Amino acid sequence: MAQDRFSSWLHLFDRGLRAVCLVVGGGLLSFMMIFGSFNVLVMRKGLNSPIVGTEDLLILSLVLVAAISIPFGGRVGAHIEIEVLEPLMPPWLDRGSRLVLKLVGFALMAVMSWQLVEAGRSVDRFGETTQQLLISFAPFYYVLAVCVALYALVLLSDFAQLLKRGEIRTIPMEY
Repeated sequence: MAQDRFSSWLHLFDRGLRAVCLVVGGGLLSFMMIFGSFNVLVMRKGLNSPIVGTEDLLILSLVLVAAISIPFGGRVGAHIEIEVLEPLMPPWLDRGSRLVLKLVGFALMAVMSWQLVEAGRSVDRFGETTQQLLISFAPFYYVLAVCVALYALVLLSDFAQLLKRGEIRTIPMEY
């Protein structure tokens, strides 16, 4: 019963994560392509009057794309793993080391998320803004904190999968 709840929770988490990444990531990438091209080709080259703050908007959009790709990359299995010693280890040691690494990764990502929230709280005190439009970095720190916390959940789910199944099932990329 607990296995079914975990599998259904992971399936819902995967569906939601995939939908958010597709919609938000696709929208942001489309915005970056259209807005950047329009600014360079029409406003800068054609009218010799580029839109002020374009670089700020493109950089912040790129930060958001990178942020949402952190948990999604973890569920898809896109993060780099170096498996040099894995073939040389006995299966129990391989599984144990992967379990320990998932827990250590979870702890590190939880601390990182907490520190990003703390950084977001201190943005106004230090005046951290974009160069041209003076957009505060605070909301972007919070978005990063949420995405890193989601990645911490991904690592925790990987730990649970390793513990129960002995393998990690990632999101299939085909439809």
